[in-house]
Amino acid sequence: MGTEGERGLPTVTTSKTYVLALGFATTVAAWGAAYFGRLPALMAPSWLIGVAMLVCLLGGGFAAGRLVPDHPQAGALVGLLSSALNMLILGSLLSSTHSHRIAPTELLWVPGSLLLGAVVGGIGGLLGRLGEHRRGAEPYWPALLAKVAAAATFLLVIAGGLVTSNEAGLAVVDWPDSFGYNMFLYPLSRMTGGIYYEHAHRLFGSLVGLTTLVLAIVLWRVETRRWVKRLAAVAVVFVIVQGVLGGLRVTGHFTMSSSPTQTHPDLTLAVVHGISGQLFLALMVALAVVVSRFWKNAGPAASVPASRTDRTLLGLLLGALLVQLVLGALQRHLSWGLWYHVGMAVVVFALGITAGVRGRRLLAMFRPLGELSDALVLVVTIQVILGVAALIATGGVAVQGNPDVAAVSAATAHQACGALLLSLVVALNLWTRRLTTVESET
Repeated sequence: MGTEGERGLPTVTTSKTYVLALGFATTVAAWGAAYFGRLPALMAPSWLIGVAMLVCLLGGGFAAGRLVPDHPQAGALVGLLSSALNMLILGSLLSSTHSHRIAPTELLWVPGSLLLGAVVGGIGGLLGRLGEHRRGAEPYWPALLAKVAAAATFLLVIAGGLVTSNEAGLAVVDWPDSFGYNMFLYPLSRMTGGIYYEHAHRLFGSLVGLTTLVLAIVLWRVETRRWVKRLAAVAVVFVIVQGVLGGLRVTGHFTMSSSPTQTHPDLTLAVVHGISGQLFLALMVALAVVVSRFWKNAGPAASVPASRTDRTLLGLLLGALLVQLVLGALQRHLSWGLWYHVGMAVVVFALGITAGVRGRRLLAMFRPLGELSDALVLVVTIQVILGVAALIATGGVAVQGNPDVAAVSAATAHQACGALLLSLVVALNLWTRRLTTVESET
C-alpha cells in the first residue's frame, strides 16, 4: 500500500501508481485531440488525428522516462495502458455499418493497437531518459491522477455544452445503446452532425466514469483521512447518477428500445443533468485540492484576522454562482429567466472582483491564494465578456433549429468558463480555510 512520507503523506510505490496517473493523462490528451479534431466544423483528416494521438502516446512515454528514469519500462507501460483505454473507442473504428458486431478478423487490430502503444510509449520513455536532467522530487501520483480526473471532467463539460449548443441532446434516440448498437461499437462513419456531438459526449462520459472509479480505488488504498475516502466514494456515486440522468434525459424511462415512439425525452432532466455536471466538476476539483501534496504538508493554518471577511466574501460568491448556475441552465434549455441571469451576473462580477482584489492584497503571501486570486479576477472578467457575446449571438433565447458557429461557440465558451469559475471559487474557499484562520479560532 505504500509507506508514510513527510507529515504523514502516504508515499505510494512508483510501480503501483505512476502508470495509472500518466496512462490516464495520456489518454485524456489523446481523446481531447481526437474529439476537437473531428468536430463537424473542423473535420481534420483522419491521418492527422492519428498522428496527433501518436504524439500524445509519445509524450506520455517521454513524461514517464523523465519523471521515473529508474524504471526503464515506464514509457512502454504508460503507452500500453493508454492503448488499452483507447479500446473504448477502437470498436467504433472496427464495427461494420451493416451489422452490430466486430468481425473476428478485425479483432487482430486489438493486439496490434496494444503493441503499437507500448512501442511508441517505449520510444518516448527512451527519449525522456536521454541526456542529463535535474532529478527533482517524484510527483505524488494520486494527486496527479486526481488532477487528470478533473481535467477529463472539464473536457466532458465542454462536450456536453456543445451538445446543448448544437441542439443535439436527442440526436441519438436510445440509451445505453446507440441506434441499437452497443455504445462502444457504434460505427465512426455514422457519427455525423448532431449524432457525433451526442455520441462522443457519451464516450467521454465513460472515460470520466472509469477515471473516477480508478481514482477512488487508489485513494481508498493509500489515504489515511477517512473523509477523503468518503469524498472519493461520493464522487463514484455522483458520476454513476450523472450518467443515468443523461440517459434518462433521452429516453424518459428505463428502456432498451431504439424506437422514438417508445421514448419520452425529459427536458427537466436535461436541466438537472447540465447543473449536476458542473457540480461534479467542482467536486473533482475539490478532490484534487485536498489530495495534493501541498495541502497535506502546509502545516497549521496561520492566524489572519482579515480572513474572516475573505471567507464571507468567498462563501457569498460560491452561493451566488450556484444560483447563477441554475439560472443559466434554465436560460439555455428553456429560455426562462434571462434578466434574472443578467442581474445575478452583476452580483457575481462584483463579488468576484472584490474577493480577488482582497485576496491578492491581503493573502498573497500564502501560496497558492495569491495566484488563485489573480485567476479569479481574470476569469470572472472573461466570463462577463463571454456572457455579453453569448447574449448577442443567441438573441437571448434557447437554441433552436440549426444555430450558426458564432452562437454555438459563444454559448459553449460561456458555459465552460462558468464551470471553470465555479471550480476556481471552490478551490479558493478550500485553500482559504486550509491556510488561514481568524483569531477567535486559535
